[in-house]
Amino acid sequence: MKFGGTSMGSADRIRVAASITAGQAAKTPVAIVVSAMSKVTDLLLDTLRHAENGDRETVDKNVAALRDRHEAAARELLEGPNAVLEEIGAITAEFERIAQGILLLGDRPPRSVDEAIAVGERLTALMIAAYLTEKGTPAQAVNAAHAVVTDSVFGNATPVMEPTRAKSQALMAPLLAAGVVPVMTGFNGATAAGKPTTLGRGGSDFSASILAASLDAAELWIWTDVDGIMTADPRLVKDAKVLDEVTYAEAAELAYNGAKVLHPRTLAPLVEKKIPVWSKNSFRLDAPGTRIVPSLEEAPGARAVTSMANVALVSVEPVAGAISGTRVMARALDALDIVNAEVLTFSSSSYRQSFCFLVRKDELPVVLKSLQEALALEFEHGYVKPIDVNENVGLLAVVGEGMRGVAGLAGRVFTAVSREGISIIAIAQGSSELTINLVVAREGLERAVQAIHAECGLGA
Repeated sequence: MKFGGTSMGSADRIRVAASITAGQAAKTPVAIVVSAMSKVTDLLLDTLRHAENGDRETVDKNVAALRDRHEAAARELLEGPNAVLEEIGAITAEFERIAQGILLLGDRPPRSVDEAIAVGERLTALMIAAYLTEKGTPAQAVNAAHAVVTDSVFGNATPVMEPTRAKSQALMAPLLAAGVVPVMTGFNGATAAGKPTTLGRGGSDFSASILAASLDAAELWIWTDVDGIMTADPRLVKDAKVLDEVTYAEAAELAYNGAKVLHPRTLAPLVEKKIPVWSKNSFRLDAPGTRIVPSLEEAPGARAVTSMANVALVSVEPVAGAISGTRVMARALDALDIVNAEVLTFSSSSYRQSFCFLVRKDELPVVLKSLQEALALEFEHGYVKPIDVNENVGLLAVVGEGMRGVAGLAGRVFTAVSREGISIIAIAQGSSELTINLVVAREGLERAVQAIHAECGLGA
């Protein structure tokens, strides 16, 4: 089971997570993965940014806030908190040491950042393990740096599954056999040489699926603050409903295109072993949640529509006839790969061989820098027009395995959007026919989601 930041956000929430864990551990062996307390990772990153800029006062203030928040939670949780308070002090001191080093350097080495921002998960793992043990369910905190082996791409590492499986089983199988709940930190790992890494966006979910696959788990439960996977964002669509079941592919597409339930990489380690996943709400234990399974008997049509607002559309256009558009496209994609940018959607034209792609706004600066470097010669000789960037756009995606071969569905989607007077800027649909992606003007994004949801009859 994995508990997210909101499920770890306070002493009260940690008690709830511990109660869920203890209840299941009484029935079957359980391992859990925990995120940092809500907003703590942001605090850690903010501290490192201020350290790089030489702002010692803010660094000291943030370190004190980090220590105070966790000490207060430990005192509220535990009857005998002294040993845990000492550990909180030691872990916080490790973070402070790294921050002070960055202050002196005036630079944030990626390896140091990865080591520093795993501190939040180490602190929550320590507290919930101590609370479980104190309440009669033996538990032990496990640093994922000792269990999850990754490559050396700091900030966005990828697990190497065979050594991870060996390490995880050697470390945790004895604990499980002895009736002890392993409490692993989410989000982090280490290279084979022991250098600390992090798994990037959605890393705690990913950590849980890596562990589930490594330990041959019967199921993976992901506890969040929503009832499950829904047909649309309920803040945008009033009659959105929770889906009882979705496939791996549908869940991954929805997550990739903005649904804030799990990260698309989460499902990858589970596919071969066909381990089912539950998305559940730790704030509403009576809510049934959504079960994610390898396949379903699908009714024709769409299952859900999701959207993403903080995106930017980047357009590249070769000067006609002067250079191969395919070559420009290949080099552009290589430039995106170098900086590990997520390409949310990609579309190209035929004759002019111009193309556009959508990225997250927070990745835009590194994307543009990498493109300028990769295509420097083409820009210098005028073979490629200046890059056009449109930040006033939004992405929406219509998802469903049942859309394959359904005639007229795309037309209905486009008609629903056009009825609202919203212009479609770019379209993409993969050969799997699992998803239709539309890029629209940002001001029309919410209305487009509502129109498509109604047109496809997805409401409760």
